[in-house]
Amino acid sequence: ESFFAPASVAVIGATEKVGSVGRTVFWNLISSPFGGTVYPVNRLRPSILGVRAYPNIAALPEVPELAVIVTPAATIPATVEECAAAGVKAVVIISAGFREAGPEGLALEARVRAEQAKFDGMRIIGPNCLGLIVPRLKINLSFANAAMPRHGHVAFISQSGALCTSVLDWALTQGIGFSYFVSVGNMLDVTFSDLIDYFGQDADTRSM
Repeated sequence: ESFFAPASVAVIGATEKVGSVGRTVFWNLISSPFGGTVYPVNRLRPSILGVRAYPNIAALPEVPELAVIVTPAATIPATVEECAAAGVKAVVIISAGFREAGPEGLALEARVRAEQAKFDGMRIIGPNCLGLIVPRLKINLSFANAAMPRHGHVAFISQSGALCTSVLDWALTQGIGFSYFVSVGNMLDVTFSDLIDYFGQDADTRSM
């Protein structure tokens, strides 16, 4: 629930740099209001796209239910530790540079798991993923440049971000909608099985 219906979201690495993942994710969230609070986290800027920014998770006025991380891979283990210590329930790591990058990236994934294991109750989607979309709630936690897809009753899950963007583009032209749209990336924690179990019990989803 913290992934798919969060009351508050922190975008760690939000930025105003045109064409960056950090800007696209943040813009997707604030341009399609879902009723929750969005906090940009950036150590160097006082605001992002007109929204007050904070230097870290600890500086936020509340603990966000979900954190989206788009900072460089080397910073992720420490950032995950910070999120877990603060009590963040769900984390989406969009950043690349992990097992797909070779032995050093695989070692980074192991460090992220080690940090996660220190705390109970936090789950992670990713790393190296496109993010997720919940059309019914107007939640777009992705760096896809496509418009918000229609609400439908099919849950779409893919490891491949490239496949996700292609399917999104196609679905928009065909008028096909989704209940959930999820890119799982490297599946460091949350897997296909976890999501199939969850969507199988979801009243809004009729097929996967």
